Amino acid sequence: MSLTRWSQITIAAWALAACGGEPRGSDASGTDSSRVLAVSTTAADSAGTTASVRTTVSAGQVATRRDTGDYPVVRALYMNRFAAQSWRKMNRMFALADTTEINGFVIDIKDEFGLNYKSDKPELARNAGNTHGRIPNLKALLDSMKAHNLYSIARIVVFKDSAAAANNPAWTIKTPDGSQWKDEKGNAWVNPYDRNVWEYNLGVAEEMARAGFDEIQFDYIRFPEPYRRLAPQVFPGAGPLKKHDLLTEFLKAAQARLHPLNVLVTADIFGLVTTVKGPLEVGQWWEKISPYVDVVLPMVYPSHYPRGAYGIARPNAEPYAVLKFALDGARKRDVALGITRAEHVRPWVQAFSIGQPEYTAEHVAAQIKAIYGVGYNGWILWSPGSRYDAFVPAFAKTDP
Repeated sequence: MSLTRWSQITIAAWALAACGGEPRGSDASGTDSSRVLAVSTTAADSAGTTASVRTTVSAGQVATRRDTGDYPVVRALYMNRFAAQSWRKMNRMFALADTTEINGFVIDIKDEFGLNYKSDKPELARNAGNTHGRIPNLKALLDSMKAHNLYSIARIVVFKDSAAAANNPAWTIKTPDGSQWKDEKGNAWVNPYDRNVWEYNLGVAEEMARAGFDEIQFDYIRFPEPYRRLAPQVFPGAGPLKKHDLLTEFLKAAQARLHPLNVLVTADIFGLVTTVKGPLEVGQWWEKISPYVDVVLPMVYPSHYPRGAYGIARPNAEPYAVLKFALDGARKRDVALGITRAEHVRPWVQAFSIGQPEYTAEHVAAQIKAIYGVGYNGWILWSPGSRYDAFVPAFAKTDP
């Protein structure tokens, strides 16, 4: 998609009645609407050549902790803040993983409501937030994951952080009159150009690396949508540095600090980034992010593409076709960058329903099939309520 065509795209966070006003990561049905963008036009294919990639791994293969040059195949489930706080829930998830190909969990460590653990560092703990509980014993949780041979991923929400914004008004995005900018739900965001924000998030990441996580996954590694119906956004300290270059610099800094601690550095991005040839208004641009993370995780949820996107009449009803097109774009652009490693792209898989059809194991299996068809091996299921029972038939069983 050309940049001139990009000017005709409507970027919108999907407002869902199913969310029912529940906090992000709750057990409510629905999805985190601001993790995804809705496309209002058909995207053209990206330029590039075919890649040489490995075949899929067999059921039961276990991901291992990263060593230099080692990028394991990860097939994981997302555990929201509340799931990670519940031993009853986690024990059910351990049992599921023990009998299927699931070999990793993404744990909400820091979301937009603050930290989900008790930090030993005062400079981190002061921004923790105190409204949504926390994991009672993080060490015990990590020890249990290792006992079940599970790859551990710490999810850290970076720039959408209401807790840090409340504690540090100087860190926030402003409006032209100097007041605090807020999104459509009335939440303040921290300013991506503020190096204090970087230091806080990288400090959390370092603490999690030392705690024993295998991977640090940055989410909301982006700017908020600049809706015209909201006040203009002002970023103190921005200078001439463009949004997409700022995100690149953050990821470079993250790798420099975290790679010596023997963890992978990964980033979640909008699915649209795989096919738009240039930066989104939120600052994400494939060529500016992909080379600076060990794994890039595009959120290619079929339900978040409108009718006609990618030439598909009803994208939500054709998950295989949507993921095939979107991930082909990712693969070709990576090849153009000289990146051909199959584990460099690990897509998010839709494990929730918005409208019709209601998603079942069949729809999850179709997405996984598309991922393998493009030449990638890993994936992570996103269920905002961390509910996966309905999708278990889509998982391969472990060897007896």
